[in-house]
Amino acid sequence: MKRSWAFAPFAVVGVVHLVALAVNAYELAYVSKFCLMPGLLLALLVALPSRRSEIALWAGLAVVLAWAGDVLLADPGELGFLFGLGCFLLAHAVYIVLYLRPLRSRRLFSRSRWWPLLFLAWWIVLLVLLVPHVGALVVPVVIYGLVMCAAAAAATATTPLVAVGATLFLISDTVLALRFFLPGFSLWQADVVIMAFYIVGQGLIVAGAVLAAQRGVARAAEVA
Repeated sequence: MKRSWAFAPFAVVGVVHLVALAVNAYELAYVSKFCLMPGLLLALLVALPSRRSEIALWAGLAVVLAWAGDVLLADPGELGFLFGLGCFLLAHAVYIVLYLRPLRSRRLFSRSRWWPLLFLAWWIVLLVLLVPHVGALVVPVVIYGLVMCAAAAAATATTPLVAVGATLFLISDTVLALRFFLPGFSLWQADVVIMAFYIVGQGLIVAGAVLAAQRGVARAAEVA
């Protein structure tokens, strides 16, 4: 991938953030978290062959929404939690547009490709686990779970790199939801696990989008 060096700041901040979480350096973790998505946005804009494209628009918007979600969920009250959840909901919805429009390279469903339905099963299992415990948040949680699983399913119509990234993002959100709502749920270094899946997942989605854009430009040049 051309200009892969553009992802270096994002990768460095990601490592710093994970190490800070692991050693309980909370102030550094707090600051570095806010730098993650700006670093990824910078990588996207630098590495893309054209900033005036659907890929730039949808991928950039999703990253900005994810950054807003990071900020709002960093120290949320009930209102901050709902707004943060809303930002990530919109981020997943924007990613669906990205996957099914400029990044789409194959059919989502076919006789030989039934496995995107596994994400429907994922959503159902998640609801069975969480709904008895979420109280008044049942509607937002149901909707959010559906959209995030739909995004991971839609990513299977793109490239393997993007699909893996979307699945890792889904795993991050799933573990976070279990930690928030499921009584007795415990995971060693849960913050590190959640953020590791989130950072790598988001990075792979954007890297896959950039690579698809670069290959599209190369194909167009060959035809010309």
